[in-house]
Amino acid sequence: MDYSDEIKKRRTFAIISHPDAGKTTLTEKFLLFAGAIQIAGAVKSNKIKKTTISDFMEIERQRGISVASAVMSFEYRNLKINLLDTPGHKDFAEDTYRTLTVVDSVILVVDSVKGVEEQTEKLMNVCRMRKTPVIIFVNKMDREGGSPFDLLDELEKKLDIKVRPLSWPISRGSSFKGVYNLYDKNLHLFKTQQKLADMEAVSISDLKSSLLEEHIGAENALQLREDINLLNGVYGTFEKQGYLSGEVAPVFFGSAVNNFGVKELLDAFVEIAPSPGPMAADARIVKPEEEAFSGFVFKIHANLDPRHRDRIAFFRVCSGRFERNKFYKHVRLETEVRFPNPASFMGQKKEVIDEAFPGDVIGLYDREIFKIGDTLTEGEKLMFKGIPSFSPEVFKELIHTSMKAKQLEKGIKQLTDEGVAQLFLMSHGNRKVVGTVGLLQFEVILYRLQHEYGAECRFEPVNFFKACWLTTTNQAKLDEFCKFKADRVGRDKDDNIVFFAESEWMLHHYIEQNPEIGFHFTSEFKNDTKE
Repeated sequence: MDYSDEIKKRRTFAIISHPDAGKTTLTEKFLLFAGAIQIAGAVKSNKIKKTTISDFMEIERQRGISVASAVMSFEYRNLKINLLDTPGHKDFAEDTYRTLTVVDSVILVVDSVKGVEEQTEKLMNVCRMRKTPVIIFVNKMDREGGSPFDLLDELEKKLDIKVRPLSWPISRGSSFKGVYNLYDKNLHLFKTQQKLADMEAVSISDLKSSLLEEHIGAENALQLREDINLLNGVYGTFEKQGYLSGEVAPVFFGSAVNNFGVKELLDAFVEIAPSPGPMAADARIVKPEEEAFSGFVFKIHANLDPRHRDRIAFFRVCSGRFERNKFYKHVRLETEVRFPNPASFMGQKKEVIDEAFPGDVIGLYDREIFKIGDTLTEGEKLMFKGIPSFSPEVFKELIHTSMKAKQLEKGIKQLTDEGVAQLFLMSHGNRKVVGTVGLLQFEVILYRLQHEYGAECRFEPVNFFKACWLTTTNQAKLDEFCKFKADRVGRDKDDNIVFFAESEWMLHHYIEQNPEIGFHFTSEFKNDTKE
């Protein structure tokens, strides 16, 4: 198989949703249908001790939520699938936003009972800005929920995207009979908790056929025919190009917990989803078919295997062929590095690989040489765009409570290197301040510091409203400002100057009074705007 065939074989995508919409359950069912795992886990049941493959951290198992993105690579229908399961909780949104810079498409899960929720809208905003192709899976059709037509209207209105159903439910809740697959012209009959081997599909290319009445009854058959006629009149035919350009979102219905509608979704996905595409770098657009290797780090995870205290950099291959033990240029450090044990992942489990191609997400053992956004190439000096640190929303001072200062220093550095939080060293008194986008992250940090590093600490709230990265065209003015506000100025992990405003009103006041100073709300200064 030549190089271009390897690229065409890849599908790299993320599954995203509001918490509890069924995202992680859908992830596991994909793995089941692909034969990558044999038993699905249960996210929240205390009776079932087998936990989900993607929620591999102990705190994830205890809380029943995803707190970090997980990578699953597997084969399906002769294709190489790189699936990234992301946190749904808003407190871990920054990890999800970064993951969206890596993928070529997205499956967005919506709870049929609750409809479009706040976090779903925020995630869709990111996809829309990047023009990422999106497929929507309306989950939990076996529960009593709203009208499918009302759901479609809500999807278009709240997510600001055109939709086109490719499957359609036959009733819902307790009377749910199944779905008609408009893409493959098949009727799939619903059976509660059906096994994979018991999937039943009836080929009905002509909806006028009496087979419809035989399988779902006269009333449901009549309703289905009316619904499909209305759908075709309102939404027209499905155009693949509209989906690939991010303008139209195909919609599928089903019940992930019951394995229902999942295979139809997966089969359609591998047919219409894009293979790896170009990625934007500071110097130029990098195309996957280029022979020269390049790629970037989008996530770092310390102690993926607590027994070995390993630190893994998750890396997206953008162009060329990555080869084990070959030397590559670390652009930021301007040095040559090689990797004897690169790995592919199935959640926490990893397997050493010899090569990887564009679209692949691999793990590189990191001897603390990587930061999020770092690039590897075969010599070219470039950095990939779109992987900023966002301004935190919650700030707390780190207070030592034990004698294990070295363990605490190492632990907080490694955990903030992962991007789950940001560490700032204040100019006044050398205080350490941690910033996050949500309170739950502090629980995760305290838990991991104690259980992974044996370090105890506590967090004390500080009265900061916003963190702003500062730049200037007049160094004297910046020095004067930093001296005047010394108790509210610090530096981030890259030694950039950061100012902490006490309120929204005061922030706007400082911006108006200091036109020669740039106040930035992400660390990606070149693409940020002054507010």
